[in-house]
Amino acid sequence: MPERGTVLAFDFGAKRIGVAVGEGLLGRARALTCIVAADRDQRLEQIAALIITWQPRALALGLPRNADGSDSEMTRRCRRFARQLQARFALPVHLIDERYSSLEAEARLAARGQDWRARKLAVDAEAAAIILQDYFDGERCAA
Repeated sequence: MPERGTVLAFDFGAKRIGVAVGEGLLGRARALTCIVAADRDQRLEQIAALIITWQPRALALGLPRNADGSDSEMTRRCRRFARQLQARFALPVHLIDERYSSLEAEARLAARGQDWRARKLAVDAEAAAIILQDYFDGERCAA
């Protein structure tokens, strides 16, 4: 049985971090917001505010990889970010393969009829929702 409790998910990027939220028992993710901050400390402050608000039991973080599954520079940066999250917030951080999540997010938003300007603003949060849904689906398969 999936674990009860809120989970926050992040689509990590150099300029923006998409955020999604969901309840483990329901197993449904939804896009929440996008963090745009000039530096790491500002990003972590915004994440801290989300953690205070949502009180998650865990965090899910999309792990960017090359199409062949190999690591890239962004993979290394994301792993470092995961360590920072775990150290600062003392929550479990689950790394989820995020290959093609941004493409899928873009396609979903287009299918809803959003024009390219609206999609550009929403794609990172939608990608975070895809990452979180993958996390929930994995929990259900493991149960």
